[in-house]
Amino acid sequence: MAATFSVRLADFANTVDAAAMVMLLDAYARDPAGGGEGLSAYARQNLVRELAARPQAFSVLAFDGDAPVGLVNCIEGFSTFKCRPLVNVHDVAVLASHRGRGVAEQMLRVAEQEALQRGAVKMTLEVLSGNRPALRLYERMGYAGYQLDPAMGTAQFMQKWL
Repeated sequence: MAATFSVRLADFANTVDAAAMVMLLDAYARDPAGGGEGLSAYARQNLVRELAARPQAFSVLAFDGDAPVGLVNCIEGFSTFKCRPLVNVHDVAVLASHRGRGVAEQMLRVAEQEALQRGAVKMTLEVLSGNRPALRLYERMGYAGYQLDPAMGTAQFMQKWL
């Protein structure tokens, strides 16, 4: 049975939530799955303020008692084919000490409820192919590779730094 944690939408104006968000995202960034390098001083100082300035952004926090243990950052986008919002799950971070205990699933369920409240038609996310535990979780929750026509293959996530 999975442990029960308190999971809720983050309040960007709350100093406890803001500190938790920065700590958790920095821990994730330092993890090999997050690139192995902590957040820059600029990101640590400005992350929450910049998210708060974007009404399309929301975050979910998980706590074990008073200790923050998980974070999901989401950014609302738009599906032109459906002419409705979509929500991209940009970060899923759970402290190593709490992985495998259902924290990410609980946070993603709260994010899904918020996406539904916003009228979203779908949720998207990216995951490294070697992150087997995350892939299993996402598949169990109903996420699947994106394709329109099997003959054209599945979509690939790409990036270009500016």
